[in-house]
Amino acid sequence: MNQRLPKILKLEQHVADLIAAGEVVEKPASVVKELLENGVDAGAGVITVEIAGGGMKYIRVTDNGIGIAPEEAETAFLRHATSKLSDARGLEAIGTLGFRGEALAAIAAVSRVTMQTRQKESAEGIEIALEAGKVLKKSPVGCPEGTTIIIRDLFFNTPARLKFMKSDRAEGSAVAAVVTRLALSRPDISVRFIKDKKQEYHTPGDSRIDSAIYSLLGREVESGLISAATSDDTVNVKGYVSKPSAARGNRGYQFFFVNGRTVKSQLLQTALEQAYRNILPGGRFPSCVLYIESGLNTVDVNVHPAKTEIKFVSDKQFYDGVYYAALGALDKYQRQGEGSLVSPPLSAPVNASVPVSQANRPPVSAPMRVAEPRQIYKRQPENYPAGKELAHTAGATLTPATPSLLSPEPYRVIGETMTMYIIVEQGENVLFIDKHAAHERIHFDALRKKNHKPMSEALLTPIICRLGHEDTAVLLESAEFLDDLGFTAESFGEDCVAVRYIPAEISIDDVEQTLAEICEKLRQSGVAETEKRDSIYKTIACKAAIKAGRSSSQNELEKLAEKVMCGEVTHCPHGRPIVYKLTKTTLDKNLGRV
Repeated sequence: MNQRLPKILKLEQHVADLIAAGEVVEKPASVVKELLENGVDAGAGVITVEIAGGGMKYIRVTDNGIGIAPEEAETAFLRHATSKLSDARGLEAIGTLGFRGEALAAIAAVSRVTMQTRQKESAEGIEIALEAGKVLKKSPVGCPEGTTIIIRDLFFNTPARLKFMKSDRAEGSAVAAVVTRLALSRPDISVRFIKDKKQEYHTPGDSRIDSAIYSLLGREVESGLISAATSDDTVNVKGYVSKPSAARGNRGYQFFFVNGRTVKSQLLQTALEQAYRNILPGGRFPSCVLYIESGLNTVDVNVHPAKTEIKFVSDKQFYDGVYYAALGALDKYQRQGEGSLVSPPLSAPVNASVPVSQANRPPVSAPMRVAEPRQIYKRQPENYPAGKELAHTAGATLTPATPSLLSPEPYRVIGETMTMYIIVEQGENVLFIDKHAAHERIHFDALRKKNHKPMSEALLTPIICRLGHEDTAVLLESAEFLDDLGFTAESFGEDCVAVRYIPAEISIDDVEQTLAEICEKLRQSGVAETEKRDSIYKTIACKAAIKAGRSSSQNELEKLAEKVMCGEVTHCPHGRPIVYKLTKTTLDKNLGRV
């Protein structure tokens, strides 16, 4: 059947504006990012960000930059209006954070906006108010030098967008993450962040990278960093990377800045982690705060509306810069036996360094993790079978398959070897069972049962986990799911959680890494929920399973062997086999008896 396309029509202006707004303004954090970048581009030395209701109700960004001339105030809210580009040639060497000329127009299209601005030489400023992109008011006003923009009722005229917004806590944490990155990118600017009338942090703006790190990320993160720097004819890199002992369970504290711009780059991330590849175990990631400077024509920042993605003219030069900066820092740290955090000013040459002065650091309260005795009492679910040594074996839904290498013959558990393998004698065969893999599978299958809830233990002192703004919000949003896994965590500041219950068989030392790995999986986009949950179950099962290298009682060995020998447990959750069979024929042949 022939079908004709609908007639092509030109969209009405307000519809086109709403579509454009969707490309730039995804959530409150997007608004704050654009307004912050405008403040930086205006030469501000002080910027204050205030939000309420996660930024959905109220956003206020104030800067002491150069301000906007009264005759240009209204033009600033038109699409493609910008002071940062004049022609196409400017796109080849962009030095400002904002340049598209769409931010204010996009924000105004979906909110109620008030802007007050005054230039230094002007006796008075100008105030302009807009609603859904239309100017309602424009008049002279007395105001400080610089610009203040207030955003109210974000997405009030696009109710479909509101359905995709998360809780105030989650949206507020996303805003906090944006402000943190901007403040880290410019230690020479004093940035203040206020959330629901409470000041969350305030950087000194003294151009010292260590001061910004200390103010924004806390004492624990800062003390785990060592200075890093390298330079060649094209790329200069300076900043800090983490000591191996300060590695984390996720990549939440990897910050890369290219020519002053916060960027997300798989290339730079890989370069950093390759420097640690022979040092860190699987599941542990380095942190960094790295500033990469290069010629403006060596990078293309005009590849995404949000301007967080970037392309390099030469991937190798930027990769090598980060890789060798981190490798050099690690080499020096290991040769010295200990590292010290020194702070080159942002404007100083790459190889310059200035010792840290403790007295100059801003006061920051950074909670430290405390490892105390594990339990006061056990929180035992009703369906939990009491009196079992292996907590999660009973009642599990296990794969009903009998591998061909097993038989229904009687067997005898001899013991274990290498504190890793259970030795089972069956007829003229000897079987070696990977006890960690078998126990891991039992946990995994139990977690997948709908009516199964692991036993939890209460902690005498809660574990304080510093996970970063975004991961903290993700965890708190997933509190019910965490409870199903045996964790109970509550907010402990903007970027920390206090963990009060943990699954009975997970070590205290594994808690922070386990939660970090859970967050990373919860944040994955484009992954089905069932697949995401299975991935998390695998993480929990691996942490809870008997560790290789720990001796087990005969009773434990027999219970595990029973599950394997009856064919209920055949492969670990990752697909590896659990049993290896050594036959008498093979032994006789290798020992020359046949």
